[in-house]
Amino acid sequence: MQLKIEKLVYGGDGLARLAADEHGPGKSVFVPFVLEGEIVEAQLTEQKPGFSRARLERVIEPAGNRVQPRCPYFQRCGGCHYQHTSYADQLTIKSNILRETLRRTAKIELPCEIQLHPSAEWKYRNRTRLKIQTAPEFAVGYYKFRSHDLLPIEQCPISSPLINQAIAQLWAAGRGAKVPACLREIELFTNASDSELLVELFCDPRTPRREAREIAERFMPILSTAKGVAVFERQSENQVSEPPVLAHFGDAELCYEIKAHNYRVSAGAFFQVNRFLIDELVDLATSGASGKLALDLYAGVGLFSAVLARSFAQVIAVEASQTSLADLRHNCSQEVKAVRATTEKYLAQSSGLHPDLVVADPPRGGLGENVVRSLARLDVPRITYVSCDPSTLARDLRTFVGLGYQMVEAHLIDLFPQTFHIESVFHLTR
Repeated sequence: MQLKIEKLVYGGDGLARLAADEHGPGKSVFVPFVLEGEIVEAQLTEQKPGFSRARLERVIEPAGNRVQPRCPYFQRCGGCHYQHTSYADQLTIKSNILRETLRRTAKIELPCEIQLHPSAEWKYRNRTRLKIQTAPEFAVGYYKFRSHDLLPIEQCPISSPLINQAIAQLWAAGRGAKVPACLREIELFTNASDSELLVELFCDPRTPRREAREIAERFMPILSTAKGVAVFERQSENQVSEPPVLAHFGDAELCYEIKAHNYRVSAGAFFQVNRFLIDELVDLATSGASGKLALDLYAGVGLFSAVLARSFAQVIAVEASQTSLADLRHNCSQEVKAVRATTEKYLAQSSGLHPDLVVADPPRGGLGENVVRSLARLDVPRITYVSCDPSTLARDLRTFVGLGYQMVEAHLIDLFPQTFHIESVFHLTR
């Protein structure tokens, strides 16, 4: 069927509508790899009561911003969604989606402009996780688009040059039968200068520790720039607890140097993946604020805490991960008190605090109503909300606004070019 694309929506799809009939307006149809205003030919692939999905067959009337994708795996790989449009258009798409999500979900009209912070378009990832297959033949790659089937890849244009070098070396080792059969995934993490590599391997459950130690030792010469190799027990994809470390060989961490600070980042710890925008993100979250006490919630390895300590008498950094917490304590000065707890539990027990600033960088699930209301009860005058999901951001902002907070700045910092993911920083005051 022919469809006209009305707009792009969060998740990477374009929205079109089936023809209206006597039962009412046409059902929404979601089509990937299209652009606003295009006329396309598409094949329905999924019918739901409220919407349908379709597969793009042909672009009949292309948009003016359409470009030739750079990656040979684009549309087959599930990683990227916007390589078919110019980078300037990607920023416009994300800005429009962010504003519309706030309007639709939170009934909020932004009182300020969304300030855009672009990235280098390619080679920006300092961390890449790949699937490994050893039988019937070796392959390494990503999941296929909307599938859990492996798509073998030999390059990744959004990953750093060193990561691409490591992918080539991994293929050479696999073809030479040097990759153990128990390996299922590999994560490659580079330092700021893209000169050293930390390797995380994920093995089958119940892999013996002695075998894991041998695997780690054998992997060091496979990847020439590896500074260390850590072996973890692979867990199910919906499991949120930290995977157990079975063994490591060489260094268990990298030093990640940015303009503001140097950070120890251990295998298994979270760190931001865009190697070109970390300085800008830290500046957006921490600059222009000072006082007696700041809270850094979901603090990770102390990316914000270490810098906040220069302008606050005390910083309380809350982090649930034991691995990240150890790095947090190592990375921060004595002004930072590191607390291992979930944010919700910590705030429930901290009614006597009077912070001048809260910086919160939650995972995709956002803060949630309990955390938002706990912050409001602390009467925090200034909150910096770093979000990686506009839907949960909108939900939380609606609650904040209802409790008397105002949005004074909105930033879209594009940590994930070529994908639909939207990172934003909102400054709230009360």
